[in-house]
Amino acid sequence: MKRNKTNIRSKLRWGIVGIFVLMIVASFFDFPVYANKGLDFINDNLHLGLPRLPEKNFNLGLDLQGGAQLIYQADTTNIANNEIGTAVEGVRDVIERRINSLGVSEPIVQTNKIGEEYRISVELAGVTDIKEAIAMIGGTPILEFKEINNEPARELTAEEKKEMDNYNKEAKIKANQALQKVKAGTDFASVVAEYSEDMISKNNAGYMGYLSNNTIYPEIYAWASTNAEGSISKTLLETTDGYNILKRGGEQEGEIEVKASHILICYLGSQGCENPIYTKEEARAKAQEIYNQANATNFAQLAKENSSDPGSKDNGGELGWFGKGVMIPEFEKAIFDNTQVGEIVGPVETAFGFHIIYKVDERRSKTYEVSRILINTKTETDIIPPQDIWKNTDLSGKQLEKAEVVSDPQTGAVQVSLSFDNEGKQLFADITERNVGQPVAIFLDGEPISVPTVNDVIRDGRAVISGNFNIKEAQLLSQRLNTGALPVPIELVSQQTVGASLGIQSLQLSLRAGIIGILAIMLFMLLYYRLPGFLSVIALTVYVFTTLALFKLIGVTLTLSGIAGFILSIGMAVDANVLIFERMKEELRAGKTLRVAVEEGFLRAWTSIRDSNLSTLISCVLLMWIGTGFVKGFAVTLSIGILVSMFTAITVSRTMLRFVCPWFSEYGNWLFLGSCKQEKTEVKK
Repeated sequence: MKRNKTNIRSKLRWGIVGIFVLMIVASFFDFPVYANKGLDFINDNLHLGLPRLPEKNFNLGLDLQGGAQLIYQADTTNIANNEIGTAVEGVRDVIERRINSLGVSEPIVQTNKIGEEYRISVELAGVTDIKEAIAMIGGTPILEFKEINNEPARELTAEEKKEMDNYNKEAKIKANQALQKVKAGTDFASVVAEYSEDMISKNNAGYMGYLSNNTIYPEIYAWASTNAEGSISKTLLETTDGYNILKRGGEQEGEIEVKASHILICYLGSQGCENPIYTKEEARAKAQEIYNQANATNFAQLAKENSSDPGSKDNGGELGWFGKGVMIPEFEKAIFDNTQVGEIVGPVETAFGFHIIYKVDERRSKTYEVSRILINTKTETDIIPPQDIWKNTDLSGKQLEKAEVVSDPQTGAVQVSLSFDNEGKQLFADITERNVGQPVAIFLDGEPISVPTVNDVIRDGRAVISGNFNIKEAQLLSQRLNTGALPVPIELVSQQTVGASLGIQSLQLSLRAGIIGILAIMLFMLLYYRLPGFLSVIALTVYVFTTLALFKLIGVTLTLSGIAGFILSIGMAVDANVLIFERMKEELRAGKTLRVAVEEGFLRAWTSIRDSNLSTLISCVLLMWIGTGFVKGFAVTLSIGILVSMFTAITVSRTMLRFVCPWFSEYGNWLFLGSCKQEKTEVKK
């Protein structure tokens, strides 16, 4: 019996230790800045190497951080009932991507159904320019099909050419003035400050750094390589960006560069393989076969006939000169490590497939330190911007009937199938006929989402987008395409802006109210219930720290209504303790011992606690289901708080009360609920 009591006592001690460990760990997550200061102090003095905690802040909603809330209503009158949910979710996805392009931190985009209406709620915390947000979100997603733009760029008009020539004449005059000052002995840095139009180097006395032979300024590198340290150019050096006056500094040995060619054999599932014809094992065997045939004489021809790399295939696989850090690690290791000039290595496996690599040459060039004075000139591209590589076609999302995920019947690869209406069939046939062997790009909201290559003329209005898709990526692409194709207009029905200063004020007032409320509850429990009240204060502290830690870990967005729900759950947590303590009082008055009163108090109060909390949780679920925005925030924080309060009220409080029971007499005293056993009287007959 004594041994059994010892075991129970030991378990209770470990329970107390667990409670305080939970409270400390939760507080570390709640206040990571202070926790990290403590960990740094320990690491500095004891050299333990304890890891630092991520300093993640609480997610604050609009009413606390400031920002904007936009509510859109989707017009689904022309959508089939079984496609409405997918269409609205697709619109939500497009809006979220548009908002992400604004750089908004953690936007909240949610869909809600109110009666028969579908609404999209957009919360943009920290956004001050609501007009920009509205413009970016816009209306129906835009789906476009584009082909390569082969039209010649327009030429300058006579007036534009004259304007450019006059500008460049003035630039040359200005450059010669600067050159004369340098020749006259004026400090180079002073002339830079007065004349240079290179905004990058101007603030650093014209310093460009060390230039290597693969610089974008080959003319400047050529000048530096033929002039000694300290030299200043005697004439103007013209480059693509203007007239240069140069000053040569020191020189250094450059890094090793190699000149190489390669043959790539890609396979189904390898990165960037547009038209796979091999499995991985077949590609490996093919690469080995080519490697066995390859030599310096026939390498270029083998590349033209076999390589899967469209960027180098037509020029015999040539990659030009490059240094370390340009190619992927496996390729770089093969070409730089112990490979001699003239040697062919392979097959080398990378994420793109199998490579046969020919090391053509190697060099180590010098780098030269250069400073400059730049006077800008104008070129044709400054007046006529480079034309877009893609041009629009008449085919768009209006003619797309459906996009769905399918699999290749031969290889099993995931693909996206497209089908068009009658108008779209003819347009798509015309486009594919013009672009056999060429890519056709599919744009969504102005961004290319797929660039398949046309293999043959397609006249049935159906196409397949093949690529390195997994099922999730294919589903997302299909959803985006259908969103562009389905007529789901959205209308802005509500907008609300909360200033950042108002948000900060609301947060401060909310925190103050919460702290005052918690302290008042703790004081009441201490004065009214004494020691059990003190234990309930510890349990309440565990509750607060644990709940806040869960808010951070789950990523709950705190709003004013959410904080209200949290504070309400604190009251419900205390209410559970009050029920337990009152039941314990009744048991003590009935003559039960202190230990029995504790057990019976918890047992009899549990049903009331369970039923009341369960009914509140049901209400919270309904609010989360049918509510929007701030109502959901209230329901989420309240439900999390209730679940944690049930744990702290039953588990934490019970463990501590069981632990302190042996410290008191069998029937309690004034410190422990102030009750004692009723006196028994004898009745003489």
